[in-house]
Order: sequence, then C-alpha cells, then structure tokens
Amino acid sequence: MLQIQQIKENKATTIEGLQRKYFKDAEEIVEKVLALDEKRRETQVELDTTLAKSNALAKEIGGLMKAGKKEEAEVAKAETSTLKTRSKELEEVLRNIETELYEVLVTLPNLPHSSVPAGKTPEENEVVLENGVIPTLPENAQPHWDLIKKYDIIDFELGNKITGAGFPVYKGKGARIQRALINFFLDEAINAGYTEIQPPILINKESGFGTGQLPDKDGQMYHATEDDLFLIPTAEVPITNMYRDVILQETDLPIKNAGYTPCFRREAGSWGAHVRGLNRLHQFDKIEIVRIEKPENSYAALEEMSLHVQSILQKLELPYRVLRLCGGDMSFTSALTYDMEVWSAAQGRWLEVSSVSNFETYQANRLKLRMKTEGKSQLLHTLNGSALALPRILAAILENNQTETGIKIPKVLVPYCGFEEIA
Repeated sequence: MLQIQQIKENKATTIEGLQRKYFKDAEEIVEKVLALDEKRRETQVELDTTLAKSNALAKEIGGLMKAGKKEEAEVAKAETSTLKTRSKELEEVLRNIETELYEVLVTLPNLPHSSVPAGKTPEENEVVLENGVIPTLPENAQPHWDLIKKYDIIDFELGNKITGAGFPVYKGKGARIQRALINFFLDEAINAGYTEIQPPILINKESGFGTGQLPDKDGQMYHATEDDLFLIPTAEVPITNMYRDVILQETDLPIKNAGYTPCFRREAGSWGAHVRGLNRLHQFDKIEIVRIEKPENSYAALEEMSLHVQSILQKLELPYRVLRLCGGDMSFTSALTYDMEVWSAAQGRWLEVSSVSNFETYQANRLKLRMKTEGKSQLLHTLNGSALALPRILAAILENNQTETGIKIPKVLVPYCGFEEIA
C-alpha cells in the first residue's frame, strides 16, 4: 500500500508512476486521496479542539461549584454536553473518512522503479541478457506432453479423473525427478544463505491482504469458504506474513528465507496451446526465496537474487534469458521485476520459470513491518522470487535433453534422481 506522505510529497511522480502501470483514472484517484486526507486532518483538528474545550470546561465546573457560582456551572455543564455530542459526531465522521480513504488507497498499485521500461504488453519487456546454447533436437523430437505419455511419467488423464484438468499425477521416474528438483533447489538456497521454512499452505484473509493477493487476485485463489481460508498461490504469502505486525531490530537484517510448497492457482480464463501440458497447471510445486532488507540495500539484494536463480539454470544446463518487465506487464505490488525464461526446444519458444521482484515498502506498509533504529521506526523493503517453479523447468529438461533412445538427466540432478536417463 502506498503511503499518504509519499503521495503528498510526490504527487506528480505518483500520478506518472500509476499511469506507467496503466492504472485507470490515476490523476482523479490521486486527487481524491489527497482531498480525503485533507478532510481527515481538518476533522481530526476539530475533534481535538472540541475534546480539549470539553476537558477544560469539565475542570472549570468543579471550581465554579466550589465558588458557589451554580448558574455559571450549569451553563458550563450544558456547553460540555453539547461539546460531547459534537465530539461523538466528529468521531463518526472521522471513522467514515478514514474508511473511505483506506478503501481507495488499497486499490492503488505499487509505483514502478525508474528503471522500469515503458510498455503495456509482454512483447515490450526489455531483454537484459541471454545465456546458453539453443539445443539441436533430433528430427523426431516431441513436445513434453507427448514425451510424458511415451515414457509414462506424468498422467494428466488420471489427474483429471481424480480432481480435474490441471492436476497431473507424477509416476515412477516422473515423481522421482520432481523430488530431485525440489531437494536440489532447496539445497542451492540453503548454500546461498537462506533459512529453510515449511509454512502452512492455507492462509487467512489478513495474510492475503498483507502481501497484496487480496483484494487484487481474489478470483484467482481457491477459497475454502467454510473456514474462510485460501490455498496459497505461492510460498511468498505465508513466509512474508511471518513478519506481519513485527518490529525488527537492525541487527536482525537481512532476513533470507526459502520454502518449498505446493501452489494453487485457478488461472481462470486460460486456454490454448500455450497452456498445454506442464505449461500451466492449477497445482504445482515451487521453491520461493523471500528477503527483508533495509531500503538502501534492497536493489543490491534483488540483483543477488537474480544471479542466484541464473546460477541454478546454468547448473541445469538450460538456455535462458532475463527480462526486465515493462510497467504494464508488472504485478500489482511490484516496483521492479525480472523474469527468467528458459528455451523450450520442442515448442520453439521461451517459457517463464521465475519472477524475482522488489516491492520496496508496498507490502511492508500493509504488513506493518518495520525496523527500529535510533528510537525511530521505518518501513522495510520486501523481496521475493521463484527459485524455482518446477513445471516448466521439467518441460524444458524433458524436451531439450531428448535423444533417439531416451531423455538424459542433467548431471547436477543425477545424484538426486538416482538415474541418468529416462528410457
């Protein structure tokens, strides 16, 4: 959530930033926020003045009674009664203004960092770098959705029978490579200094609001209505919410956590060849890295997180590229996002496998996550990234490493899998 002071002091920059994210009626909404804040402050001043007068008169009444000035005391009592009535009215007005202001503020997305390129669509994202060699496949190469049937390692039809579309069943070596990837990714995170966390996979509304999934992505999450809980779309939500309503000390920072969870996304309205097979699922596995940093260190941390994800892709020998997302393709809460994409040789296209983002103070303001330093408290910066999501990584491994006789397992995964080839 944006801070009122930030909007007041940087009105033009705020409007420009919202427009770069293609937020509708940015100027009108900012003016409304500032008008409501001014009305709130005026009402607060009037309330404080009214209460001060009422308190002063209450003290005078006792003195007047002692002095025998009963008539003056009665007049003061009547005025006190009027002031108390007025103060209750003002308290109600103030509550309504604060509620309206809050409801407007939570609709505002985060402002993009100055380095975010202009643009509205994925095609306008900036390619930062490319790495690796595009593999040459045999003539009879197949996409992963055919390979998984050929080698009987993932069964979409069985998952559809059990649950529905988008919930595959991993079998045999398919299940083992899933477990291998999870353990490999977690080991890489731990070796990079992250603390492993195993969080709940159901969250309450407060947690969903804290990291910005609610109300923005309400319709994209699975909702257990009986208990009013939501299945997590990413481990970012429970791990970041560990620090909701927390005041940290400077010595606590930086905080680096990593967690494996299954993730659940409704992905309403998704269809077509680009979401076939493992390209888009309702349930998938992912390792998330989450950091809490002092504001002056957060962008160096973001670059470090990007390099961490890239190092994993390099060890898996997957060709990849890094994109800096344009304003219109960024998430509601992000100030700057890097996407990592791997090359899918059989599909002949890039597949997104990771997003690494800096949210600056946006989530921290919702979470009330602060640091105390020199007797003062300040909001911290939160960051997170996929390191990594499994489905498209597995799709690229299967497609890029297929041979005439089987699918070769990347060398780094062999100790985790216990086999060198799927045949």
